[in-house]
Amino acid sequence: MAREQFNDLLWFLAVAEERSFTRAAARLGISQSTLSHTIKRLETRMGVLLLNRTTRNVAPTEAGERLQLAVSPRIAEIEAEMAAIMEYRDKPAGRVRITLSDHALNTTVWPKLRGILADYPDIRVEFSIDSAFRNIVDSGFDAGIRLGESVENDMVAC
Repeated sequence: MAREQFNDLLWFLAVAEERSFTRAAARLGISQSTLSHTIKRLETRMGVLLLNRTTRNVAPTEAGERLQLAVSPRIAEIEAEMAAIMEYRDKPAGRVRITLSDHALNTTVWPKLRGILADYPDIRVEFSIDSAFRNIVDSGFDAGIRLGESVENDMVAC
């Protein structure tokens, strides 16, 4: 589905929930005319009338009710998941995967990381003890620590 079509569904839901083009347009921050044209385009594309309109009322047709019942919970799920994901910006959380040698883990990384993990219990660190050079991105790692001077051209050495 094209992004434009997704927006058309969101705008249809606003009209169906508000049962008014005027209130839905105000809620969406767009003109009533733009909203009306968008809904008409959606109905034309789908080949079915989604809203019954009079000068005073707007109500979903049977097809409109079906579309609203199908789409509305999914949009709510997406919005809830986006809100949950946005919690990551408030505190460090999630998984970090690091490939490194056992020597680097024991002498450098773990002594520094232990205190950080105690302060941020929502961070999960996975270590892969390995001395081979690898493409850390292709292998699904967030970081790689190696001893020596050989680093791939697209990697950063510190």
